[in-house]
Amino acid sequence: MSDANANHGRDRPGAVVFDIGRVIIRWDLRYLFAKLIDDPDELEWFVTNVVTEKWHHQQDEGRPLAEMVPERIARFPDHAELIQAYATRFAETYPENIPGTLDLIARLHARGVPLFGLSNFGADFWDEFIASQPVFEHFRDIVVSGHENVAKPDPQIYAIAEQRFGLPPQQLLFIDDKAENIAAATARGWHGHVFTGAEALEADLSARGLL
Repeated sequence: MSDANANHGRDRPGAVVFDIGRVIIRWDLRYLFAKLIDDPDELEWFVTNVVTEKWHHQQDEGRPLAEMVPERIARFPDHAELIQAYATRFAETYPENIPGTLDLIARLHARGVPLFGLSNFGADFWDEFIASQPVFEHFRDIVVSGHENVAKPDPQIYAIAEQRFGLPPQQLLFIDDKAENIAAATARGWHGHVFTGAEALEADLSARGLL
């Protein structure tokens, strides 16, 4: 758990900002491609060299599938069908929710704590995703990197979030699974929690008086 209280603790946070992937939902490219590639070694080679998280991050940064997919197929023509599956079956990369997080969100909402989202997520995939996740009805706003053409941990996306949410940094507690994303937030004065599971998050929220 990473906490900005040491440097920015004069103000207790009053609102909670959630990352989505690996905090609210399980996400891994392997969930899809394990269905399509039988050999474990081949699967690992594919997600390490062809449809990789680093390549996918271009979606998070706002690059459209219409550019990404043909370019990748041109580089790996023998894997054209699998690359197309990334574009058409992306929903299968997030098969379920992280245990416990939805309950914490519901409890925060019931207490009247303002809830927001800040996620690296591709614009081309967002509409299908959000339609399948009623939990976000509790959120006042969600900043999506693919819509903004800038992704965490770039400071610009945190500035966009501050403006959109209408709250000072010291009022925001950010929950993300990547330490570098929390570090970028706390550098701006946000409070931070590196997510490792709902149990540790519950303890932190309770310690801060949010639960």
